[in-house]
Amino acid sequence: MAKLYFYYSTMNAGKSTTLLQSAYNYVERQMNVLLYTAAIDDRFGVGKISSRIGISQSAQLFQKDTNLWQEIQQEVAQNPIHCILIDESQFLTKEQVYQLSDVVDKLNIPVLCYGLRTDFQANLFEGSQYLLAWADQLEELKTICECGRKANFVLRLNEHGKPVKQGEQIQIGGNDRYLSVCRRHYKQMLEAQD
Repeated sequence: MAKLYFYYSTMNAGKSTTLLQSAYNYVERQMNVLLYTAAIDDRFGVGKISSRIGISQSAQLFQKDTNLWQEIQQEVAQNPIHCILIDESQFLTKEQVYQLSDVVDKLNIPVLCYGLRTDFQANLFEGSQYLLAWADQLEELKTICECGRKANFVLRLNEHGKPVKQGEQIQIGGNDRYLSVCRRHYKQMLEAQD
């Protein structure tokens, strides 16, 4: 029976690497996969899922108005799809998460979503909120803070490497703009800015 999975973490925990490995496992067994990534994240090229360790693969794009249910139904009508993998799933809308649950329930295709749980202000992203609520299986991918504790928060950094407290929820960036830290260091570093 197919399931809706949500693999979540902070930045630099290997979400994209894990997604690409899962895709490879299916393809190695002559099974068809459908990969998606967020159109707004073009750091490594448009329509690319890329890992920090240097592997990448092309993917279809989703935007806020993409009807995933409709697109996936059209793909399935042309070729059997054995698994759907979605990178940057924190950028999904509530409606898109619902559509993905329909893919699982009505088409019996597993959907594996990979994304951040929270933003730099420790608030849930919309996609993450509904994946946490509706996924059949939740898996946390872990990374570590500079102190060795589990990093479960993300700090946004300014051009001088100092944490910022305010700003738009979505600002695309990598290690130059974000730092994964434990809760203790998250609070300490923000309080130091007061």
